[in-house]
Amino acid sequence: MPGKDYYKILEVPRTATHEEIKKSYRKLAMKYHPDRNKGDKTSESKFKGINEAYAVLSNEEKRKQYDTFGAEGFGRRFSQEDIFRDFDFSSIFKEFGFGGGGSVFSQFFGGGAGRGFSGSQPYGNDSSFQDFRGRPQVMKGQDLTYELALTLEEAAESTTKVISYREGGGQETVSVKVPAGISTGKKLRLSGKGAASPHGGPRGDLYVLIRVLDHPVFKRDGEDLTLTKEIRFTEAVSGTEIEVATIDQKTLRLKIPPGTQNNAKLRMKGYGMPRMDGSGRGDAYVQVSIAVPAKLSKKQKALLKEMEEAGF
Repeated sequence: MPGKDYYKILEVPRTATHEEIKKSYRKLAMKYHPDRNKGDKTSESKFKGINEAYAVLSNEEKRKQYDTFGAEGFGRRFSQEDIFRDFDFSSIFKEFGFGGGGSVFSQFFGGGAGRGFSGSQPYGNDSSFQDFRGRPQVMKGQDLTYELALTLEEAAESTTKVISYREGGGQETVSVKVPAGISTGKKLRLSGKGAASPHGGPRGDLYVLIRVLDHPVFKRDGEDLTLTKEIRFTEAVSGTEIEVATIDQKTLRLKIPPGTQNNAKLRMKGYGMPRMDGSGRGDAYVQVSIAVPAKLSKKQKALLKEMEEAGF
């Protein structure tokens, strides 16, 4: 799930100053405040979102963490309890002239209104903090990332890979199910396979980052594949039939029509990479390269001369 773009939510640029963030928050909070939008669920959702965004961007340390890890990375590291810790809604609402700060907080954020939150900072030494209802919460372990290299053939079919990685001074070994059609940059999440919590909480998650290796024959573009086949000049003129290997180890016969031009692409429908959503496959394209001989025999030269004289 992608992270939340707090700058977009507050309608400010990433370079916005504290005062600019505060000004925009005040404008949006007044616009979507529940007292002005009775029963409007869309406004309620936006009101929650702008308060969460302001709780992060108005705090120098949290904003720094958000900018460093990005929206998705920040979302994995910080829970809502982390985000709203030390964020005093009561004083914020009073400062901006909003009524019912405490009741609004209780209604939309689950209690604990009108006070800041205390407890350990993320990655601190304390083992727990208090959630909105005062219940002790134990921090989970750190998430880990493992880069997994695959050949294009492996990425073209569902496969299972066994990986090993260091964690907590020991060696962990897990099996990873890789779906067919996966591409470079995709991440597979293995819940609870990350680092152990130092204080007895749940383990973090392991993210397997995929890198598909370049292939000596096929070039990939999304779900489509392209390979180059060389033919003679006479074959391009008269037409021919060639053998073409596919990514799934099949051999096809492909007709080259007469008059084929250099770099022409011929499509083989459905012989590309599988789509990860299971909705079929991409296409394979054969790019034709016409070979030009570096040297000609006397007979070839004579024939070429005859062709020139014939206007060929």
